[in-house]
Amino acid sequence: MNGTKQINVFIQFSVHEILVGKMILDNRLVHFKYEDEFLNLNMNLSPFKLKFNNEIQVAKPTPFHGIFGVFDDSLPDGWGMLLLNRSLEKHGLSLNDINILDQLAYVGDTGKGALIYRPSFMEDQKFSGQIDIDKLKTAMDEVYDGASSELIDELMFLGGSSGGARPKANVGYNPKTNELIHGRNVLPENFEHWIIKFPNSGDPRDIANIEFAYSKMARNAKITMSECKLLKSAKGRDVFATKRFDRIGNDRIHMHSMAGLTHDNFRLSNIDYGHIIDAAYQLEKSAVAREKILRLAAFNVYSHNCDDHSKNFSWLMDESGNWKFAPAYDLTYSSTGIDEHSTRVAGEGANPGRKNLLELASEFSISKPNEIIDQVQASLAEWPSIAKECGVSKKSVKRIQEKFKELND
Repeated sequence: MNGTKQINVFIQFSVHEILVGKMILDNRLVHFKYEDEFLNLNMNLSPFKLKFNNEIQVAKPTPFHGIFGVFDDSLPDGWGMLLLNRSLEKHGLSLNDINILDQLAYVGDTGKGALIYRPSFMEDQKFSGQIDIDKLKTAMDEVYDGASSELIDELMFLGGSSGGARPKANVGYNPKTNELIHGRNVLPENFEHWIIKFPNSGDPRDIANIEFAYSKMARNAKITMSECKLLKSAKGRDVFATKRFDRIGNDRIHMHSMAGLTHDNFRLSNIDYGHIIDAAYQLEKSAVAREKILRLAAFNVYSHNCDDHSKNFSWLMDESGNWKFAPAYDLTYSSTGIDEHSTRVAGEGANPGRKNLLELASEFSISKPNEIIDQVQASLAEWPSIAKECGVSKKSVKRIQEKFKELND
């Protein structure tokens, strides 16, 4: 395989694709240049690391393999990359056989947000019928075990562009009939773009119920979230589902993570919530934007969501070039290998608390921080009743409640 040497980048908000620019691979370096016509539209897709002008630009080799973070945000992570590798193996290839532009070509028009890459390597797969959640879960387990799943093409189609470590599938969901169909760019009437998440082998059986309970507590804490629900398989398995916030009907919204925006390597990150607050203010020019980040930081601190890395914070940009902080996502009980938060709070990663949150609030002139923290803690105090209502096991309710008591200050 010779590999892709040039790829065109488009953006699509509604009907028409707009040419953004070109990436060319030359002497192992990826060169990017905006199209002059696109510059006239005043849609700065990545304000911090990619200059919005007609220069030819080359990103540093790290952290994103020589491409700018705005394009890396289109690539799958974790589960999606595993699927890509399995799909390539079916054709006698591996990730080592393809370059970074090839990977974007495999994403094509199936990625997060509004960016599209042409030419695309993905065949126009056609899958008929409704989705069988149990069958998909079995196939996902086979992929993790290294077995050759008959459903690999279907899984690639459903979740090849998804981020995160846990298996995910992009689907069409009809809330009126509870039907699930294969996700595609244009869904039939009454269907919406949703993501369903499956547990991996190391997760507790009630992981979906825990995440659903967290979404309810987050809403009670006045944190903006996309619609969430539990879907039940034929065998009675609960899976967590959430409506995609990078889609409005069949229209797309440009999405950019904190990691991609600032070129932060989320696996070796030194990022602080202060950096996120600063980015929010630069993009949105709003005091409310800063308050949103402090509220989310408080929720993550007191709910023991330590997997709060820089890919788990994003912004959305509409076709007028206006930015807003994306709804919160991946909120659940989680630990890390070193038992510290992935994002520090005013420099503290191991045991952040009110003192650190108030320090953040003071540094960024956020008003009524104690009131924000109290509202978050009040929402988390409802854990036992909300967890029971969401089907969380007694064992998990007790374990998480004990951790909440430790964190309360």
